Amino acid sequence: MNQSPEQKARDHIDDLLRASGWLIQDKTKINLGSAPGVAVREYQTNVGPADYVLFVDKKPVGVIEAKREEEGLHLTMVEDQSAEYAKAKLKYIDNEPLPFVYESTGALTRFTDYRDPKARSRPVFTFHRPETFQKLVKEPKTLRARFSELPGLPVDGLRDCQIQAITNLEQSFRENRPKALVQMATGSGKTFTAITFIYRLLKFAKAKRILFLVDTKNLGEQAESEFKKYLPQDDNRLFPELYGVTRLNSSFVPTDSEVYISTIQRLYSVLKGTPLDERDEEENPNEGKWQPKEPQPVVYNEKIPMEFFDFVVIDECHRSIYNLWKQVLDYFDAFQIGLTATPDNRTFGYFNQNLVCDYGYQKAVEDGVLVPYNVFEIVTKITQQGDKLSLGEYVGTREKLTRKEFWNVLDEEVEYKASQLDDKVVNPNQIRLIIQAVRDNLPAMFPDRYTTRISDTPPLKGAKGDVYTTRSGIPDQSLSEFEVPKMLIFAKSDSHADDIINIVREEFAEGSNFCKKITYRSEDPKSILQQFRNSYYPRVAVTVDMIATGTDIKPLEVLLFMRDVKSRSYYEQMKGRGTRTISLEDLRASGTPTAKFTKDHFVIIDAIGVEKSRKTDSRPLEKKPGLSLKEVMEGIAVGGNTSEDMLTTLANRLIRLDKQLTEKEKTTFTEKAGGRNLNRVVKGLLHAYDPDTLEQIKGEVQAQNPGAAPAQVEAEITVRHQQLVEQAVAVFHDFELRDYVLEVRKKYDQLIDHINPDELVTIGWVKDNKAEAEVLVNEFRDWIETHKTEITALQLFYDQPFARRELTYHMMKDLVETVKAAKPSLAPLAVWKAYAQLEKVEGQPKNELMALVALVRRVSGLDDTLTAYDRTVDRNFQDWVFRKQAGPVKFTEEQMQWLRMIKEYVAGSFRIERDDFDLSPFNAHGGLGKMWQLFGEQTDDIMNELNEELAA
Repeated sequence: MNQSPEQKARDHIDDLLRASGWLIQDKTKINLGSAPGVAVREYQTNVGPADYVLFVDKKPVGVIEAKREEEGLHLTMVEDQSAEYAKAKLKYIDNEPLPFVYESTGALTRFTDYRDPKARSRPVFTFHRPETFQKLVKEPKTLRARFSELPGLPVDGLRDCQIQAITNLEQSFRENRPKALVQMATGSGKTFTAITFIYRLLKFAKAKRILFLVDTKNLGEQAESEFKKYLPQDDNRLFPELYGVTRLNSSFVPTDSEVYISTIQRLYSVLKGTPLDERDEEENPNEGKWQPKEPQPVVYNEKIPMEFFDFVVIDECHRSIYNLWKQVLDYFDAFQIGLTATPDNRTFGYFNQNLVCDYGYQKAVEDGVLVPYNVFEIVTKITQQGDKLSLGEYVGTREKLTRKEFWNVLDEEVEYKASQLDDKVVNPNQIRLIIQAVRDNLPAMFPDRYTTRISDTPPLKGAKGDVYTTRSGIPDQSLSEFEVPKMLIFAKSDSHADDIINIVREEFAEGSNFCKKITYRSEDPKSILQQFRNSYYPRVAVTVDMIATGTDIKPLEVLLFMRDVKSRSYYEQMKGRGTRTISLEDLRASGTPTAKFTKDHFVIIDAIGVEKSRKTDSRPLEKKPGLSLKEVMEGIAVGGNTSEDMLTTLANRLIRLDKQLTEKEKTTFTEKAGGRNLNRVVKGLLHAYDPDTLEQIKGEVQAQNPGAAPAQVEAEITVRHQQLVEQAVAVFHDFELRDYVLEVRKKYDQLIDHINPDELVTIGWVKDNKAEAEVLVNEFRDWIETHKTEITALQLFYDQPFARRELTYHMMKDLVETVKAAKPSLAPLAVWKAYAQLEKVEGQPKNELMALVALVRRVSGLDDTLTAYDRTVDRNFQDWVFRKQAGPVKFTEEQMQWLRMIKEYVAGSFRIERDDFDLSPFNAHGGLGKMWQLFGEQTDDIMNELNEELAA
């Protein structure tokens, strides 16, 4: 008896639950005391029956929303539905909202712990075990919540790169990023750094187990030795006296350790339950004899469930995990941290471009001018040119409609064009690069959208996420929390939209409610649209066509085009989504409370070249370049093109398809092809033009027509050959068969290019209005020249360097307000944008005060090039330090750290005085007393010198 797709999904889910230790019961046969963990089917709630409700020790703890595998279904679409069941009241039970929520098709499963801050769903291998939930519900805070409690890092004895790596990595954890990469040069203390953050995760984040993964036995032994001799700064006991450290050298895995060291080969053998000789761990599995020929399938192991480790640290063996071993790591529901001295393109791709330390890591370019209707362009290499994948590379292959992924080796080189992106090939690096550029440039486009968030214990060097206040008490905007304006992203397809959603959530370090899909296939799209229009969340919506036209979303301020548009009228309609005006009060009320000005502009971010692509007056169907499989089949069946090239092309496409189809799909093809299986159809196509076939036909005709004229023989040969060709292609005259071939082919026509990195080619505002820019620049220059003798701040710029050191934050704040009140069109960021269209500029201003300082320096002749003020301060600081240390003065590292703090403070507040040492960041590190301890009687001289030199 054939099962329905729904029942198959339920059966698969049942198998996964049983393997994970759950007892499954029907709602009519409930006995919650029969096992520690019980999963009840179709349990009634006040919003309807939940597919599964999970009980631990007779108490409900979670729900499972079961879905069948079907075309176009993505589990992120049903998150709201499963959340409703989790919040619902269960029949007979006065329950609180249930924290643990799954969405599953049996083949794919996603999990959300709603106790987490900014709860975000994530893919998991299977379901967590009941005993895991027994422990989790007793914890006052989740692991992800405990990240916020990590104390400041003691920096004594740590190098700068180690401080950067640990500080940024812990910030990555707080942002719930699943993967992070630490690049540290050989000899810089990479393993010491890893043990330091592992120690902090165990002590302060209360991690239960951490896996330290290597690719050879030798590296495992070295790591074990480093752990044994590690002495924490805040304890006089060695690491093994505080936490258990076990290096796996057999199939036995104890449960009472906190740190496990293993080769990836050993870990695989343990999961599979197969023996492994230690000699097989002596060679790198990517280079030696232990390398299998196929990707390693991983099955569930109840002794090491997927939640066994909280963190997996991958020490250099990431070079082994892109090909055959990726599935081993995908098994664990854990954060992954890569350690390397020599990253390559695959490394960056695998770790989601989340590089938390690399010594010279350059942040994406920030552009920051707000003008009514402007276009911000992002051009990347792969967006322009496409790329290629080499024969033998291991890449992801994804069913386009169900999104089920496989890990396969390419049997031929694949070169894809830009037009095939997100259709034939998905390059996550390309999508991620665009989203990163958008994320990093939005603050400069909307510099007024910051919230005040002062950290309690800012670290010494101003780590990401902390805020240092100026003497005025106003936080430095570059370090405070940015509120993303309402943004709409146009995607190419539902699948493309899903890729974008997951990357947006991750790159913006936000939860599932931050970014939602609004398409016709969404779960309750109208409700999501209403939230987007009137509520704080979602901040970002991704759509294909549903809200491209005719939808009024007044708070919308950013349109991001990640799909091209060929119709001029349609494009204008799409742009119209951002043109709606809204008052400041309504803008704040509809979900943007930090807005300080009435919406008087919107920004188009063009990441696909939509502004430059050729438009027509109609909205034509967009044909793919070249001959698609559909065009080949229809060309043969409808167009009558039965040439040898066409038949050979079709045969080759079907040969590749034959390798991908399931047995059931092959059987269905045979039924639709009138009993001819796929292999027989392919042979018929190739046989039709085979030289031996033609010779055979010729011989038979000649034998049957002795003495016939040559023309008659040739005509007969042509007829018979045409009959053979028609016989070969006859099955494709049936449109149902053609549709079926296209349907099953769609499942397999997306390669995931995780290998090729992308790079920015061009980024910035489109320079299309130079005449207006010149007018604005001249107006600004004239205004400054006219008032240079009237306004104190301007007098200081036009005076000598010793006088400029008297410039204060309040002076510049007053100057900004004076300029904007006198001539609103001369707002500093608008003038900066005009300059950028006319000449080369260095850097981008962090806010309008910094922009004005740089502009006045440019107009007054202090700078030959418009330069962001922080860059000017950095350059002057370097020159000053070089001159000082060229003489008898030699600053210690601790003194340099304080000098850098002063430099950063002056860059934001223009000068420093004694009273400022009572403020952040100085007060957290000893204040004026510490400064005096380090510099003694030179303290005042150094402050005066820096005030003068940095303003030069």
